[in-house]
Formats: sequence, C-alpha cells, structure tokens
Amino acid sequence: MSFWEKLLNAVGTASNALSAVVEAIRTLFEGDPETRRKVAFSVAIIALSAKMAKADGVVTDKEVNAFREIFEFPDDQAKNVARLYNLARQDVAGYEAYAERLSSLCVTCAKNCPVLEDVLDGLFHIAKADGMIHDKEIAFLSHVAEIFKMSQERFEQIMARHVSGNGHDPYKVLGVSPSDDFPTIRRRYHGLVHENHPDRLVSRGVPKEFHAIANERMAILNAAYEEIEKERRAA
Repeated sequence: MSFWEKLLNAVGTASNALSAVVEAIRTLFEGDPETRRKVAFSVAIIALSAKMAKADGVVTDKEVNAFREIFEFPDDQAKNVARLYNLARQDVAGYEAYAERLSSLCVTCAKNCPVLEDVLDGLFHIAKADGMIHDKEIAFLSHVAEIFKMSQERFEQIMARHVSGNGHDPYKVLGVSPSDDFPTIRRRYHGLVHENHPDRLVSRGVPKEFHAIANERMAILNAAYEEIEKERRAA
C-alpha cells in the first residue's frame, strides 16, 4: 500500500479531512522520520496549493504544471493525489487551520523552519506560474508565513526571489542592508549557499524534483551576490 493510500484510508470520512491527514502523518510514519518529512512536505504543497488556488479564483494549466515540477508521483497514484487535492479544496477547514497543524510538525524550530520555508518557496513557484503573483495570493502567502512563525524579514527575502518587478533587489534577496559592509554580506551569502546545498535539502525531506526550484533559488542568490560585489568594487 502506498503512503498516499495509507493517508486517505486514515482520513476516512472525517469532517476535518486535512487535520486528519496531518494527524495521520504524525502517527503512521512516526518510526520513519525520513518518510514522514517527505510525506509532510508533499502533502503541504498539495493542500496549500489547492487552498491558494481559491485566492485568485482561477487554477491555470501553468499552475498545475508548476505543481508537477515540484515533485512527481507514479502514474498509478495520480487518482490518490487528485483525491487529496480535491479534499483540500472542499474541506471545511480553512487554510489557516491546516497551516497551523502543519507548523506543529516542525517542532525543532522556534521560527524560520527550513522545511516550512521550502514549502513557502514551492507555493511562490506555483503562484507565479501564470506570469504574475496576484495581490490576493501575496496576502495568502504572507498569512501562511505568519502561521509558520516566519519573521517578516525572512518572508520578504523569499518574496524578493519571486516578485522581481523591475528586477530582483539584490540586498533583499540576500536579506542584508545596503549599509552592511561587504564582509558581512559575504558571510550572509556563504551561509545561504550552505543552507541551500542539495544535501541539506535531502536531509529536510525535500523531494528530488524540488531541486529544480532550489537550483533557480541558488541562481538568484548567486546573481544577487555578484551584483553587490560588482557594485562595491566600482565604488
């Protein structure tokens, strides 16, 4: 039996289906932390992306394709994944309740939990797939970040990687200030590179398909650092 089938069987006919899914993650995979992390991440992306789809009222093919870019699932599990997605859209629980239950799984972090940051990055990736991120989607993502106990500074740093406007602000992307000296900026950059190394993502339970987004993240971080370095050298 696949873990998707285990989850859906555990949910049964619960009125608060998504809360039941979170509880199933906590209990069914209690002795297998690696699987538990992977399941939690995948379910988070499925459920919250389904909830986010209601934010702007439209689910586009591009958003669905972006969802498939984050992680793959066997063709024989497509119906189970679709069932979970539809549960998320129709469940009586609002996204706030689900995000709170999901946040409770990240018990080792007081704030800025790396796994939850990866979830938010994935949601941004889906939200921008249709060419723009709507104000209602930003409000949705901002509230999710608050529930995840993410600092406003970290949320703005993540958003700066996806909402570029006239171009990515290199200082916001790295989470530094123009008044910081270059050694401080360099240390911050190296810390972000270490934090987002593929091995670190694997240890957090992020599916391998998400690494495409991680590569995009690293490209933006590298470009931001190079822009600042060039600017400081020219000064």
